[in-house]
Amino acid sequence: MTELRRIPASANTAAAPAAAAPELVIPSPAPGIAAPKVGFVSLGCPKALVDSEQILTQLRAEGYQTAKSYDGADLVIVNTCGFIDAAVQESLDAIGEALAENGKVIVTGCLGAKKDADGQDIITKVHPKVLAVTGPHAVTEVMESVHIHLPKPHDPFVDLVPDHGVKLTPKHYAYLKISEGCNHRCSFCIIPSMRGDLVSRPIHEVLQEAENLFKAGVKELLIISQDTSAYGVDVKFRTGFWNGRPVKTHMTQLTEELGKMARQYDAWVRMHYVYPYPHVDQVIPLMGDGHVLPYLDIPMQHAHPDVLKRMKRPASGEKNLDRILAWRKMNPDLTIRSTFIAGFPGETEEEFEYLLDFLREAQIDRLGCFAYSPVEGATANLLDNPVPEEVREERRARVMLLQEEISLKRMQAKVGKTMRVIVDEVGAREAIGRTAADAPEIDGVVHIKRALVPGKAKPAVGQFIDVVITKADAHDLWATVA
Repeated sequence: MTELRRIPASANTAAAPAAAAPELVIPSPAPGIAAPKVGFVSLGCPKALVDSEQILTQLRAEGYQTAKSYDGADLVIVNTCGFIDAAVQESLDAIGEALAENGKVIVTGCLGAKKDADGQDIITKVHPKVLAVTGPHAVTEVMESVHIHLPKPHDPFVDLVPDHGVKLTPKHYAYLKISEGCNHRCSFCIIPSMRGDLVSRPIHEVLQEAENLFKAGVKELLIISQDTSAYGVDVKFRTGFWNGRPVKTHMTQLTEELGKMARQYDAWVRMHYVYPYPHVDQVIPLMGDGHVLPYLDIPMQHAHPDVLKRMKRPASGEKNLDRILAWRKMNPDLTIRSTFIAGFPGETEEEFEYLLDFLREAQIDRLGCFAYSPVEGATANLLDNPVPEEVREERRARVMLLQEEISLKRMQAKVGKTMRVIVDEVGAREAIGRTAADAPEIDGVVHIKRALVPGKAKPAVGQFIDVVITKADAHDLWATVA
């Protein structure tokens, strides 16, 4: 029996991955009613994961069950990623596996919106037997296809869906997507062609979902989008209402409201996909009370102004460095995660050395680096002077070697400190947790030695505990309970 699984997007980062999310379990329908079963494979980034959760929530609302194996499913949905060539191949392989093991497959996600050089649909060209293909963020279209190929059950007694919906993450953390699409046209990226321009969710809707998640026991809320800093731009920062109070559709006001809510439920809020716009300066002071975490995930991609210009990025390297230094003055505990591209078309050795100098000065805490990979449909493919593949890989390796040194130094500075961690796993002699500096699945972890003290309760998953850091390497920490 082949087991269905959730496959996280592979990342070339200087951090070890956290444990995989547990299997999704859906309550059974009323006795005597055979509910149709849908298998689900979710690939890609957290934004795609949220799309998967929305589809599963709708399936659950209509009385469908999920299957744990291909042969136990009446139909399989594969949510794909199509950002880089490796992700495309991973998605095509997953579709092929689902077809071979089950035969009835509906495909959704970013790869579903991708065409090849001849304008043909990539998925149906490789796998013509799939039942239907949709793009990302397409709950309605996916459900229409499910209804055609697996008619929905008629069970008026089916359990109601919880307010927070169906989640693929562990119970103690969840992703909250605040917008869809992106207004930027970066030359290496095809996401706007797949997900469209920025569309911000109404602020009352975002805050209601956040409250539902906190009420359901979520202790860490990870805010995601294509461009979190641009939240509200498309609606001109329209004023909405929450609990009878006016609140602007703006990153700063959203962060402030989420911080208040997190304080009420003793929880964390973590910001991802933040572009370094000037108004982010207003968010840093909100990160001082331990609830809105002093953590920013900022996709900088490069530092040299000419490379950023070729990339059509919305910020310059000099301003990024000045902003980072200013933010760290405001909050010395700030953790910065970023991603960079080595070997972008036209990148000279001088431009690459400029990037290395930037990294030495910026002292990024968590860093991932990718060797440039041509993405079909990206305008960067038309740029002059492509960098040979072996040079791209060699430069990526040099970035990661430098980052290993930077990360080790910054991690070792934490030894001896008492830090608050959230517990992700509990074993017989060790618990695994994360500090405010560690996002799940992409950053490092804390290995917590459990002292076997008679009568002392072991920590629980989702619990916050204080630990003393005793050891560090470039990725992870080791600690004892304080």
